Amino acid sequence: MGVIGYFTAEIGLWSELHTYSGGLGVLAGDHVKSAADAGLPLVGVTLLYREGYGRQHLDEDGNQSESYAPIDPANHLVDTGIDLSLPLDGTNLLSRVWRADITGVSGHVVPVYFLDTQHPQNSPEHQALGSRLYGGDDSVRIRQEYLLGIGGIRLLSLLQKEIIGLHLNEGHCTFALLEMLKRGWSREQLAKRVLFTTHTPVPAGHDRFEWAAVEQVLGDLLPADARVLVEGAGDPEKGRRLSMSHLAVALSGPVNAVSNLNAWVASSMFADQHIAPITNGVHHLTWTAPALANLFDIHLDGWRNDPTILAHAGRIPNGDLEQARDKSRAVLRDLVKASTGVTLEKDRLTIGFARRFATYKRANLVFSNLERLRKIGAGKIQFIFAGKAHSRDEGGKDLIRSIFGSAKQLVDDIPVVFLEDYSMATGLAMTSGVDIWLNNPIRPLEASGTSGMKAAMNGVPNCSILDGWWPEACEHGVNGWAIGGADDQRDDQRDAMRVLDTIENEVLPSWQEGGQRWNELMRASISTSARFTGARMISDYRQFYDSFQ
Repeated sequence: MGVIGYFTAEIGLWSELHTYSGGLGVLAGDHVKSAADAGLPLVGVTLLYREGYGRQHLDEDGNQSESYAPIDPANHLVDTGIDLSLPLDGTNLLSRVWRADITGVSGHVVPVYFLDTQHPQNSPEHQALGSRLYGGDDSVRIRQEYLLGIGGIRLLSLLQKEIIGLHLNEGHCTFALLEMLKRGWSREQLAKRVLFTTHTPVPAGHDRFEWAAVEQVLGDLLPADARVLVEGAGDPEKGRRLSMSHLAVALSGPVNAVSNLNAWVASSMFADQHIAPITNGVHHLTWTAPALANLFDIHLDGWRNDPTILAHAGRIPNGDLEQARDKSRAVLRDLVKASTGVTLEKDRLTIGFARRFATYKRANLVFSNLERLRKIGAGKIQFIFAGKAHSRDEGGKDLIRSIFGSAKQLVDDIPVVFLEDYSMATGLAMTSGVDIWLNNPIRPLEASGTSGMKAAMNGVPNCSILDGWWPEACEHGVNGWAIGGADDQRDDQRDAMRVLDTIENEVLPSWQEGGQRWNELMRASISTSARFTGARMISDYRQFYDSFQ
């Protein structure tokens, strides 16, 4: 039987193996786990970063610094004993190959292969290619993506895997298509057997490289008409540089985005290309906290194998639901106490915000009017934040400093804590342990927002701008709240006012009413999550996978 190669520059399989930076990588991990559950013939290919994405350190003023603790792959992965060799820079780049076996609920295994440049025969420069995720300059990134794409295809050939299709998770993987052309696939075959997934409408999220630098690495692997292909796919730079995403769109067949709204936004980025919407989903067994999983075992029998059963959360009794939620809330309070020394109060409304600290996500929006926030929430609410800014993103780092500054001004009335070094483990504790999940990006720049899905699965209502997945899920006042309407023009002042309006007039009254009202919100959130699982997502992707054959 042939295989479908799933290529991704980052992947979050478990917390300690920090070869992921945020939603893109964690989504990749959920994708392969869900494919294993579904018994699909998927094989994952990614890179091993010996220093990962970096550990976050915050001082008392919220200044972020990073350190890079070495990862020993032997603690996480199986050494295949394979050495892969690629021509590069007048010599050979050697890559060790490691493997993780992801076993699904049915016992089916999806292997994920990690390409590792820490080979003793490599030059120091070539060894350093596998040091950091999204580290280094363009010359490093080109070579990383050369190893991922070209090397990944050659690895599958070395393993004697018959490739019946490819799924590229973002443009970092595009060079794999060039290797398939070299191996005899026609462009017509690429168009029938390759699915390309685009996530971000933010220009900075798409790699662009100078042509001369790419030609130096690829040589004759680069098609003679590559510039024409990139320009023809709708590149706004008209082919001045190599846009990896536009080259992928030009050579792939179907292209999908990761929510209905994201597909609409992406359709303006790629000329004459239909963008299919496949809304992301989260792997239910990974992202359900233990207390909630035990609750579902009792009242939603079979949910582990069939997460659509979560739609029947209405049958969960109030008392059992409250008890499970209290256990998850207590776990988070204990984590906060151990990490920050701050004791949060059990009876206050705990509002959570945790994601990658990019400026468009506006992490500090709720603090735009501190006096009004104090009047609304003094003695009633508390906040928990977490998230990393990219090491070179000064705007993101400024957001963290701003939150620390606001926390100091509110300290006597509204506790605000920031959990350092956000990880998958922290993410599970937060999405299951807060009472409300807050999200206020600039619409329509949020691709999907899987953290909100994880919160819903754990009975946490969302309070969010109508961006990403939330327009598909929101039943205002039933399973959470929409902040404002479907406004695509940025207005921070308007949105900041709407955030506070929603907390004051909708969220807090529901919390204070408690009892049946709050239990209904929690049950409705869990029911909604049944439509946003990895199982549903992979069934949508399966339609494309089946067409490869």
